[in-house]
Amino acid sequence: MSTAAPATHAAPGRSDVTRPVVGLLAEYDSPGALISAAERVRAAGFTRWDTHSPFPVHGIDAAMGIRPTRLPFIVFVCGFLGCMLGLGLQVWANATDASRFPQAPNFVSGYNFHVSGKPELSLPAFIPVTFELTVLLSAFAAVFGMLALNSLPWHANALFAVERFRRATSDRFFVFIDARDPKFNLDQAASLLTSAGAAAIERVHELGSAARLPKGFRIAGMVLLCLALIPPLWIAKARTSLSEKPRIHIIQDMDNQEKFKAQKAAALFADGRASRPQVPGTVARNDPPRNDFLYKGVMDGKWATEFPPAVRITEDLVRRGQQRYNIYCAPCHGLGGAGDGIVHERALRLGTENWVQPTNLLDEVVRGRENGHIFNTITNGIRSMPPYGDQIPPTDRWAIVAYVRALQFSQNAPVELVPAELRPTKDGRPGQP
Repeated sequence: MSTAAPATHAAPGRSDVTRPVVGLLAEYDSPGALISAAERVRAAGFTRWDTHSPFPVHGIDAAMGIRPTRLPFIVFVCGFLGCMLGLGLQVWANATDASRFPQAPNFVSGYNFHVSGKPELSLPAFIPVTFELTVLLSAFAAVFGMLALNSLPWHANALFAVERFRRATSDRFFVFIDARDPKFNLDQAASLLTSAGAAAIERVHELGSAARLPKGFRIAGMVLLCLALIPPLWIAKARTSLSEKPRIHIIQDMDNQEKFKAQKAAALFADGRASRPQVPGTVARNDPPRNDFLYKGVMDGKWATEFPPAVRITEDLVRRGQQRYNIYCAPCHGLGGAGDGIVHERALRLGTENWVQPTNLLDEVVRGRENGHIFNTITNGIRSMPPYGDQIPPTDRWAIVAYVRALQFSQNAPVELVPAELRPTKDGRPGQP
């Protein structure tokens, strides 16, 4: 290995004297020589220096005394903050009563909705958002933390102007000592690197004006910044001004849909007409029913006490009524008709204020009502009970009436109607009294 005298690098058109030295670059011709030089520089107490090689050199980290990076700790802290932020946001939004914090503005108040009886603080439901924010902030910390710890981005480096340094990507190894190091002395540093077996030593000078971004980049950056300011300024103007024209509706959400006007042509249909003919057999909603008894439960201006002739009371009809009753009526009135359905139980469990229990269909008042009255209640609703005429066909409504009568009869039937072998004895067992 040969040792060269310190050389001077000069940029074209500039004097070395006018540009200060930013560091000293030493060249080595083998990985072993690089490791040995790194150990010498570290032992000398330098803290602002680095090594460069065309491939990873085993043992260089220990030779340089590189400490473990702080990036994992930064990622962990930001990930934990993201976890707490996601969890806290959902707790505030879904499990906090806004009335407890009247001083909070409306746009940050929570809405403690009860969904299907689930608790307000439902951790399993909060996991997806919490996980996503944890990953998001961890990723940001990893990327931007790495850039910050490495002082990036750094578009210009004085080493890139050194012709000798280009071989750092092919077959040479380099040690660079920064002039900002507290122990840096040009002559002493050159002597140290020479004694460490440097093949060549070169002073690295400041780039000067070449370190600045090219003028074209600066102009392009300013243009992009001005263009980026246009959308928010336009939005701010639109929000603070009045206009006779409708606002731009980017996300339609099916608010504005294509439609055909009456008596217009439409290529969508085979006959070319936009106005479609009525389906045979349909009846307009607002037309008077053809049969008040069947469709209204009224006969001769009074509530009907019997069932319409078109409705034959059979076991199949009652079973159909039981099926429809369990779907539409049981959630409130209960499977047995006592007004103890799941809606009532949930209201009691949640402590709903001013809750009124659904009507007990087995009560004497309901048993005394006419069939037409019960049919009309199912059709049009009563008090807090909604109407079901749009959901249940008339024949199914009469089937529900028949099943309700069966429920009432099952709870109030005289004992004489029970077969003798099924009547309870004095000790409570079925048998002959």
